[in-house]
Amino acid sequence: MSLKAYFQDEAPNAAEGVPGLRLSVMVWHLCWAGYCLSGLLGLLLLPASPFVIAALVTITVPGAACVILLSRDSRFMRLALMWLWAAAALMAVGLTGGIAGPLAVWCALPLLAAVVLNQRTLVTLGASLAFGITLFSIMISVWHGIRLPDEQEGFWLSVIANVAIVAGLGLAVLPALRTRSERASEAEEDRGRLLKLLTEQPGLLICLDGDGRMVAAYGEAPAGLDMKALLQFGLPATAHVPDRMPVKAAIETAALEGRADIGFTPHAAMDHYVLLSLRKGGDGRVYGVMHDGSLAHAREVSLEAARAEAEALNIGKTQFLASMSHELRTPLNAVIGFSDIMRLKMFGELPPKYAEYAQLIWESGQHVLDMINDVLDMSKIEAQKYELALESFDMREPVSAALRLIRGQAHEKAIDIISHMPETTLTVTADKRAIKQICLNLLSNAVKFTPQGGDVRLSLTQREDVVDIVISDTGIGISAEDLSRIGQPYEQSGPAAQRALGTGLGLSIVKAMAHLLGGGMTLASILGEGTTVTVSLPVVRADEQPELPMPMPVNMGPVNMGQVNEASAPPAPQGVVQSLEAFARAAQTATQHAAHNPLEDISRTPESLSRFGDFVIRPPKS
Repeated sequence: MSLKAYFQDEAPNAAEGVPGLRLSVMVWHLCWAGYCLSGLLGLLLLPASPFVIAALVTITVPGAACVILLSRDSRFMRLALMWLWAAAALMAVGLTGGIAGPLAVWCALPLLAAVVLNQRTLVTLGASLAFGITLFSIMISVWHGIRLPDEQEGFWLSVIANVAIVAGLGLAVLPALRTRSERASEAEEDRGRLLKLLTEQPGLLICLDGDGRMVAAYGEAPAGLDMKALLQFGLPATAHVPDRMPVKAAIETAALEGRADIGFTPHAAMDHYVLLSLRKGGDGRVYGVMHDGSLAHAREVSLEAARAEAEALNIGKTQFLASMSHELRTPLNAVIGFSDIMRLKMFGELPPKYAEYAQLIWESGQHVLDMINDVLDMSKIEAQKYELALESFDMREPVSAALRLIRGQAHEKAIDIISHMPETTLTVTADKRAIKQICLNLLSNAVKFTPQGGDVRLSLTQREDVVDIVISDTGIGISAEDLSRIGQPYEQSGPAAQRALGTGLGLSIVKAMAHLLGGGMTLASILGEGTTVTVSLPVVRADEQPELPMPMPVNMGPVNMGQVNEASAPPAPQGVVQSLEAFARAAQTATQHAAHNPLEDISRTPESLSRFGDFVIRPPKS
């Protein structure tokens, strides 16, 4: 330690949790040693006895020994210094006649030294040592083994001892009082900063008793809150009449369960809304935070109104589409039927131009009828009125029916349709019409968006109790940006000419029907290479389904009717995969996690706040 550090108010390096050595401690000890040596020199001018000289030399030793703390300041060294003070005091008092001698007042020197060192544990030790020295001094006086100093020696020794005790006590208490004064000033400054922080924060911190009456409050009062009613009658009295019972119940809930959150309308300002969060403190009181939630509440109300309006509009739209679809389908069936009679020339020949017009009318009618059927199905699904007719059947039947229906359209574009289905019966329990609609929609889309000369593949496989329907094509594909939208009602991808080929309901109906059957749909596509759609349905009846052999490829295309070599078949397109079912599950999981708040408040009130009992409330800032 440098010489400069010796004379600092406190040593910079305090070891073992001991406070730093103050300059006043060194000055006190050195002054004590110097005073005792001066007294010794004065007594040497008198015919002083050897016992008196030995007593003054002995009591000088602890004062000089404090120098050791400059190099080795620790708890052990301070304890050793305390015992050295006790031993020196006992010897000095004993050598001058014990408790009856002129130095009897020095029995309290260990306690005085402890006060100088300014440690609570040392003060307790010093008091114990002083009491022990007093007992030993009494025993020495009763023993009469050591004679008392003569009258002249006794007078000067009494002067030296009393002056030393009085001056030493004064010099010892002043640093301790200064230290405690500094600590009290620092505590007051800390309290002032805390009070300013609590007062200037934008919310209103409140402390309530069990009846909801205010005990303390800090901060800015929310706009519209009746402060007079809050301070006189308690928190429930500030709420609008219908909200008073819920507010009181929230206070009781917080007192019993530890926390509660509520919002209410203040009776003094019906156009405002106050949010209140309550927590139970460790002292049994209820603490809360109040802030103005008018804007947030207004947004929630407007969002709820907008949601209700949107639901009403959606229901009206669904009912309108269903009604209009029924009204349109009735005359459309007549148009399709009569145009079909004309194009088939059932009542005689027609001029070529009329036959062409009849064909166009029939095709257009079929297109409109398909659109109306899709709208009707989607309307039923959205209205949750689509009822499944569950039955047991061979899964290959509706899939084969869909293949037969799409064969003519594929033949016109010279597209091969290659299917892979089990050779044995695949018994399932499902809605046969829904299975057929799923396959028909997917095959229709595959043929519609596959260029002439391409191929469409259908695979029907089983995984335990799940049936996978995989339909892939070599068509135009779907971009990665559009994959997230595909599957939603009326959503389409590609340019305007491509979107004109459909309504955007095919895949959404497939997705909805797959979910009704407990399964899901997955899309995989590469733009310009093709698309693969996988529909997984848990509909297999495991108790009746035998072990299936490896499916064999069967060519059902109108152009190439032979068997296709599996090795020469083009690979299924690989690319960005978007699982709609997995996406829905992830969204549901995210919603469940958002409902749970992981940041739980600690239901413990700081001790520094529990003793506050005043009110510092600012009016709301405009």
